[in-house]
Amino acid sequence: MQKPRFIIPVIALLLLAASARITAQSVSSAPHTELHTLKITILSTMLSDDGIGEWGFAALVEADGRKILFDTGARPNTVLENARELKIDLSDVQDVILSHFHDDHTAGLMTLRHEFSKSTPSALSRVHVANGIFLERRGHNPNPMLQMKKDYEATGGVFVIHEKPEEIFPGIWLTGPVPRVYPEKNYPAGTEVNTGTAWVEDTVPDDQSLVFNTSHGLVLLSGCGHSGLINTLQYARGFLRPAPLNAAIGGFHLFAATDQQLAWTASKLKEYQTERILGAHCTGIESVYRLRELLGLTRQTCLVGTIGAVYDLNSGIKTGPIAR
Repeated sequence: MQKPRFIIPVIALLLLAASARITAQSVSSAPHTELHTLKITILSTMLSDDGIGEWGFAALVEADGRKILFDTGARPNTVLENARELKIDLSDVQDVILSHFHDDHTAGLMTLRHEFSKSTPSALSRVHVANGIFLERRGHNPNPMLQMKKDYEATGGVFVIHEKPEEIFPGIWLTGPVPRVYPEKNYPAGTEVNTGTAWVEDTVPDDQSLVFNTSHGLVLLSGCGHSGLINTLQYARGFLRPAPLNAAIGGFHLFAATDQQLAWTASKLKEYQTERILGAHCTGIESVYRLRELLGLTRQTCLVGTIGAVYDLNSGIKTGPIAR
């Protein structure tokens, strides 16, 4: 009797599923490299004692001898001018992370690439993005990355697209697109994205964050947190390790959050043993203060981010006088 043709494919699928489970277990249980030095300096946000403040975000990461630029600000010259004022050299930065496609995080890329590649061709020559960043959008937030991709690649720069969590350097992880387990909906309304088959609500599927695996616990650097701060942290704790959160830094899109939403967010942050928050950009000043109160943090451990504010793994947070 002829054997049914579906037996071999079914067996193959079962073997693949078993292999995937083993691989996932190996990734989550395997020991990961830990950073011992980490410094993050904010170069674009709204609040400033000196320099240029704007509705945007950018930060320089210095970790175990490596330098990475995370986001590039809202105006073409903001990060360039603020770096000069802070006496920060960006010419030796090769890698850039763009957290998502919105122009308040991407507008400075071409200015910085043109400026520093004059003397250092490798400067800002590699940009890490999440899958979905080049999708066509319509409505409130059209996609500036469609033209920027052409302009940037014309300079010899390359885009690296990430579809899943990846350790881009020892101890430094990109989340790639983040699953939306909780309905945080931390993204603006009024934009649609072309999936290739239909126009649907744009939930900013290309939103990604950096996660640092350090000797003091996990550290999160977020541009806007459109995936949701808690969704991002839960995801990171799953693919990395469920360690205490030493610090959450950047924009978390909580400026319009209700008291109930902030209370829920704080309860999860408390569950993750959050020690420090440096809330910048779209986090919202009042939201930072509410999180400080709800988490029982202090004026030294939960602050509003300013231009030039610094998080240091070993010494904590230092920010401008206006935010102390």
